[in-house]
Amino acid sequence: MKIPHGGSDCNSGEKPLDFSANMMKKYTIKRPPSELHLVHPTRFNINYKNELNPAQYEAVTSVNGPHLIVAGAGTGKTRTIVYRVAYLVELGVKPEHLLLLTFTRKAAQEMLRRAAILLDSRCEQVSGGTFHSFANSVLRKHASLIGYQTSFTILDQADAEDVVNLLRTQMKLDTRERRFPRKGTLYDLYSRSVNTLTPLKELLSRDYPHYLDLENDIREVHAKYVEYKQKHNLMDYDDLLVNLVKLLKDHEPVRASLSDRYKYIMVDEYQDTNKIQAEIVNLLAYKHQNVMVVGDDSQSIYAFRGANFRNIMDFPKEFSDCKVITIEENYRSTQPILDVANEIIARAKEKYTKVLYTRKPSRVLPQLVIGQNENLQSKFIVQKVLQLREEGVALNDIAVLFRSSYLSFDLEIELAKAGIPFIKFGGFKFIETAHVKDMVAYLRVLDNPRDVVAWNRILLLIEGVGPRTAERVISDILQRHLNTGSDAGKFWMSYGDYPDRVKELFERLKRIQPEYVSPTEKTEEILEYYEPMFRTRYDDYTKRKKDLEMFLAITERYRNISSLLTDLALEPPNESVSDITPPGKDDECLVLSTIHSAKGLEWHSVFVLYALDGRFPTSRAAEDDDEMEEERRLMYVACTRAKENLFITYPVNIYDRESGMVLSKPSRFIEGIEEKLLEPWVVDEE
Repeated sequence: MKIPHGGSDCNSGEKPLDFSANMMKKYTIKRPPSELHLVHPTRFNINYKNELNPAQYEAVTSVNGPHLIVAGAGTGKTRTIVYRVAYLVELGVKPEHLLLLTFTRKAAQEMLRRAAILLDSRCEQVSGGTFHSFANSVLRKHASLIGYQTSFTILDQADAEDVVNLLRTQMKLDTRERRFPRKGTLYDLYSRSVNTLTPLKELLSRDYPHYLDLENDIREVHAKYVEYKQKHNLMDYDDLLVNLVKLLKDHEPVRASLSDRYKYIMVDEYQDTNKIQAEIVNLLAYKHQNVMVVGDDSQSIYAFRGANFRNIMDFPKEFSDCKVITIEENYRSTQPILDVANEIIARAKEKYTKVLYTRKPSRVLPQLVIGQNENLQSKFIVQKVLQLREEGVALNDIAVLFRSSYLSFDLEIELAKAGIPFIKFGGFKFIETAHVKDMVAYLRVLDNPRDVVAWNRILLLIEGVGPRTAERVISDILQRHLNTGSDAGKFWMSYGDYPDRVKELFERLKRIQPEYVSPTEKTEEILEYYEPMFRTRYDDYTKRKKDLEMFLAITERYRNISSLLTDLALEPPNESVSDITPPGKDDECLVLSTIHSAKGLEWHSVFVLYALDGRFPTSRAAEDDDEMEEERRLMYVACTRAKENLFITYPVNIYDRESGMVLSKPSRFIEGIEEKLLEPWVVDEE
């Protein structure tokens, strides 16, 4: 057999073969991942080198392999990620091969929107979201592989605590003569054990030694909690991550498929990830190792939520060929503020060394303000805030930050006396308010008729229905596999001895159950049914009604209940309207905030309250080196929120009831900082 060729054979006299498309079939040779980049940088639309500083440019143009970007406070971390998304897309990487994991969905959407404005709409096709939303999307397709139905319901923390309490009660652990841990304590233990991969016994020994002899009962409640969720097709927040890891580990085809799909992975705020999230990143990248994580070890302050400082410190060990790039040019603060922040973090026991610098000129030094007592501290802040406002600084561009919420109580009294409106970050979140949770519960039973937690909540709202009646109704629902649609009428013909309001509930649910009824129409019907109970239950219902109006407006964005409930569980609106309405009619408010709530934000002028040893750092942190180092990072975060003015204040001679000591020393994090960096002031009263 002769091998066909494209050129003529001079000796044979034969005609060359015709390789036209009509005669020959095609076989395409696929390029390996490293050859996917088809566009040469000289043909790019964006001049990345001109628009970024050298460190940012190096981060943006580093493509294959693992990379750790250590981005100091205010150094343009988000800008770097936005430009890298655009760079990869311009380079020829298909948007569907990119995955951007962030800690809020809003952050991911904003980054991709900015990348699209920078380049084009292809950037909005990149997969972006939180670890939990990503886990949810994967599990919705593959839940059956781990023993769940794809229609599983996501429990928020309050609902999860209610399930734990139900099991605790059923086991008669709440009737003992000796106190058993409350539902919130139990759930916190279980959640922290999962997120930090710490044995329950170790957590009990460290935080609740007085419950150590109840370890077996606590374990049994947890085992029943896990079993209960599986039986009723429920997952809590932790389950989303745990079950994604289980899926990826136990089912190699799924892991391979996801690793093939997401050839380039970026993770924002890597210092805030927990051990499970770090494991997810490793599993997703196992085929290609193309992972870029961005974060700042000096801003790792969420250990109480399960964040693991070691993730960012050990990343180069997990990925042996990792390249570390440090970004140090700050675009937020003046150099005197950065000098103080650099001095604070330079004393850290373990860190990636970085020295923040800026090109913003200023001769105004940060000030260390000392008052004889907390009231003088408060009066100083009030007077200084009024002075700044007279100088043209808006109230909402001034913030008072503190280690713990209670430390602002005296200041709040003085602000009220001076007529300064303020907003305090904290309080109930929108989705955690009782009346909004009631509305969500009605929708949840429509979406998942076997959602026992939601049934229990809405049945107990009905006058005349107590726990026993609710339990009997729920038992009947589960035994008869009740569907709120066509079978509802038959069910109530058999069980006609329940209160009329319960029958009315089922009739209403039956009427709005069909899919063609929109989420907004369903919600309007439920509101009509719920309003009499709502008015009776809450004395301040006129104020709370604003939240229900907001909830109704939110439903208009959705075509089905499932997506609405998923978003409410994974990315709930932050604040209750009633909580964030500022006092008076002023357009601006002074910001009072814990440092944890202030991370990622910035203000023209910042006051750091109670920089007193025993308050900040807390006396409790002295018992643990890791906790003390996190307290140091908290101080660093607080100082780097300021753009132009930084005031660090503390009172002396404060009596601490917990320790029985008089606290009089300035915080160890600022003690010893030279006066040429931190100017001392003493507050006196006329």
